[in-house]
Amino acid sequence: MFRTIIFKITLAIYFIMIIPFLVIGLLSKKLAKIIVRGATLGVLFLARKIAGITYQIHYPVTEENGIPTRPNTNVRTDGKAIIAAKHMSILEIAILYINIPNAFFIMKQELMWIPFYGWIFLRIGLMPVNRKRGKTNMRKLTDRVATKIMNGETLIIFPEGTRVKPGTRPALRRGLMFLAHELKLPILPVGTDTGLYWPKRGRIHPGIANVYFENLLPSTADLDEIAAAINRHSA
Repeated sequence: MFRTIIFKITLAIYFIMIIPFLVIGLLSKKLAKIIVRGATLGVLFLARKIAGITYQIHYPVTEENGIPTRPNTNVRTDGKAIIAAKHMSILEIAILYINIPNAFFIMKQELMWIPFYGWIFLRIGLMPVNRKRGKTNMRKLTDRVATKIMNGETLIIFPEGTRVKPGTRPALRRGLMFLAHELKLPILPVGTDTGLYWPKRGRIHPGIANVYFENLLPSTADLDEIAAAINRHSA
């Protein structure tokens, strides 16, 4: 518990200390991205040095005559697929943002109301969604997402809608299927066990957190198929 207390206090101080840099980042999108990337690397550094949490990324294996040969790193993180990820912790957000080029997230609109942080999220191109406005809002969102993807950015979405505890399997939200169908993009499921090490609440546990890229699914995949893939290796 002592490690957890020290880590959370240090992280809180860190988040306060970087606010002036976030304000500077509001001057331009390019500068904002540089600062947010640096801040994200700082979070991973603190997780490693204080909490004792490192991470490892796993890719699907290619097969030749039914025999696994090597990890396949060509998993379409080039914007030509929607990345649908399990959401357990701040940790997998940081891991995905650092390791996927030109990533942007669809996030709850309420997160954009956080002073300084919400502003910088908007500046780097994260997209708020108002879940109460239904299909009209989704169509507007789809048009904006399409523009960003055509500009070479990669969409990451958390289809469960919120952070979940290990072992929890909530139903996926249908917005993912709507986007995949409208944009004609395959879906790249991503599982994780980060909640075992940095849970939403409770004690931090040192160890190696894992992020699992699964095989691509077609844009016509149903929610059960997507959920099964996301949860295949998740805690």
